[in-house]
Amino acid sequence: MKWGFLFFFNSIMLGVGLAMDAFSVSLANGLHEKRMKSGRMCLIAGTYAFFQFVMPMLGWMCVRTIAETFGVFEKMIPWIALILLLWIGGKMLFEALRGGEEASPERPLGFADLMLQGIATSIDALSVGFTIADYGLAKALLCGLIIAAVTFMLCIAGLSIGKRFGVKLADKAGILGGTILIVIGLEIFIKGVFLP
Repeated sequence: MKWGFLFFFNSIMLGVGLAMDAFSVSLANGLHEKRMKSGRMCLIAGTYAFFQFVMPMLGWMCVRTIAETFGVFEKMIPWIALILLLWIGGKMLFEALRGGEEASPERPLGFADLMLQGIATSIDALSVGFTIADYGLAKALLCGLIIAAVTFMLCIAGLSIGKRFGVKLADKAGILGGTILIVIGLEIFIKGVFLP
């Protein structure tokens, strides 16, 4: 593919498609952490954007070097995403149901949880390495950066929307956020295993 409008358009559309899971998780995080400051929002969105950049690049490198090994790993992607998101969402749901939002103060998203969310929402982006395998290094890097930028913007929007509605739904935010994460995990799993 030549440098031009089509390259940039395709990269943006890839970014939008890949960022939908991260957007939904951002929405859940905004619901859960209603008093999140803008610096923290940028950190969370930046983490998701980073993983959305790294995963396609890893996929691109695998296709160009160890395609057979990656083919085996690709079958495990839906299972890994399901396990990670069920764990995080289940934990959030359990905490909300156990103590309620009034009984326990709002607990910010921890570093380990953020890393797990970043991996879980971007692991399906590994397969994008197949679609950009014919790109040279410069094009693959630029495509990855565009995907990351789109992810960052959509995640900031998701966090903002979640915060706004989290204030209005304070007593149900943890339940809703945990449920969203579980549904995303199931959706990734069903699409990856039953509708490849």
